Amino acid sequence: MLNSYETVFIANPVLSAPQMKEAVDKFKGIISEMEGKIVHEEDWGLRKLAYPIQKKSTGFYYLVEFKAPATTIDKLETEYRRDERIMRFLTVKLDKHAEAYAEKKRSLKQQKAEE
Repeated sequence: MLNSYETVFIANPVLSAPQMKEAVDKFKGIISEMEGKIVHEEDWGLRKLAYPIQKKSTGFYYLVEFKAPATTIDKLETEYRRDERIMRFLTVKLDKHAEAYAEKKRSLKQQKAEE
């Protein structure tokens, strides 16, 4: 059975655009490899951090919403820890209410973009 998850990671702000894309592709690849399906992704771009991490005050934020077996999370988070480009990450399991909320949020964003 596939569960719904949302993962956000903060990448090092000194990365170039191609390096950031490579990091994102790596983690999306891990999800796909473990028979996961990416539902939605958002590049939040460079943002100021609430507190310094590794002496840096900004970071590239990226969100990926996906459905995958529970075993995927261990592999994904191990790779986050091993990758020096990633400063922080958070993965949460979405219940049916969070899933519905995320879907509603996406459709509202899409409507605004179409207007």
